[in-house]
Amino acid sequence: MSETTEHSPSARSRGLGRLIVAVYGIFALSATARAGFQIATKFGEAPLAYLLSAFAAAVYIVATVAMAKKGVTSWYVTCGAVLVELLGVLVVGTVSVLAPQDFQQDTVWSVYGRGYGFVPLILPFVGLSWLWTNRPRQGSARGSVGSR
Repeated sequence: MSETTEHSPSARSRGLGRLIVAVYGIFALSATARAGFQIATKFGEAPLAYLLSAFAAAVYIVATVAMAKKGVTSWYVTCGAVLVELLGVLVVGTVSVLAPQDFQQDTVWSVYGRGYGFVPLILPFVGLSWLWTNRPRQGSARGSVGSR
């Protein structure tokens, strides 16, 4: 592998890409801490909500790690994680609005992420848009994402 290919910056290490990876990282840490605390201290109060928060944390971790890596496989893993995130926030958000009695405690995705300023609702759209713009190109150097 040539030095220019190995060390060339990807779109994820500059500008908007760096910001998106940072926001996903913050959500990974925040959701993990929240779910860990809730499960450790009051799991019996709302097990469904706390397990959904733990699931959201796992999705954010996968998205962050995959997004920070170069390569076509990482791009596909990131797309999958962000699509799961979008589906999760839409389903959990809708159910928590239509059947609030089923959610005694909020999750990361309750009411479309209201507790986090609705960022969980906006973030997957931003992430998918950025991923689409930086999708792998046929014939790009070693199939790295963001090489334009």
